[in-house]
Amino acid sequence: MRTDEFDFDLPEHLIAQHPIAERGSSRLLYVHDGAHENRQFADLLALLKPNDVLVLNDTRVIKARLFGNKVSHLSPGFNQSSRNNNKNLTGGKVEVLVERVLNDHEVLAQVRASKSPKAGSRMILAEDLTVEVLGRKGEFFHLRFNSDEAVLSLLEQHGRLPLPPYISHTADQEDEQRYQTVFAREAGAVAAPTAGLHFDETMLNALRDKGVEIVYVTLHVGAGTFQPVRVESVSDHTMHSERY
Repeated sequence: MRTDEFDFDLPEHLIAQHPIAERGSSRLLYVHDGAHENRQFADLLALLKPNDVLVLNDTRVIKARLFGNKVSHLSPGFNQSSRNNNKNLTGGKVEVLVERVLNDHEVLAQVRASKSPKAGSRMILAEDLTVEVLGRKGEFFHLRFNSDEAVLSLLEQHGRLPLPPYISHTADQEDEQRYQTVFAREAGAVAAPTAGLHFDETMLNALRDKGVEIVYVTLHVGAGTFQPVRVESVSDHTMHSERY
């Protein structure tokens, strides 16, 4: 199967840049018995039956995007002032998108820079927050945060929410609320499980009252979910992996 068989025209004006006011006011494509209908998301309550099981992904999107500079040398007295006068910087800007948190101090990440950083090099992503490049693992860089604080805490302080590439604006407070499901609990995703964004507490409670059993899994959606398929044949494409 060739990838060009999936080509279709998608006008930019049809790509929503902001969510609708109410989570549950979205439309729903209902596929059944070889047919499909355009419905409203609220119709899900009527479509599900007592004793049905609804499985939801409770992953939470982390502030995985960081911006900074490459560092040529860090003196013990390095601070914001020395950063501003560029004495310790190569001048090369970097953008880091954390793909996976490995432990309290190490991550796998995509790094955008004019030249790929080498193992042993360092970057500064916030005042007094340096990151060392330990090496490469495929398309990702293995990074270590040189801080006593845990990575998730550092990302919450200094990172930005990684909106999908088809969203043109910088993440704001509305996005930090709406680009999470109402049942998000386990931090680790760099993209939301988008089907779950339409549920609100009213819908969840109504489903429970109807006798629908709601269970949860945790699958941390990775940045690879936005990676384009660059090969001509679908069978030649290598799927990214995700942690669950």
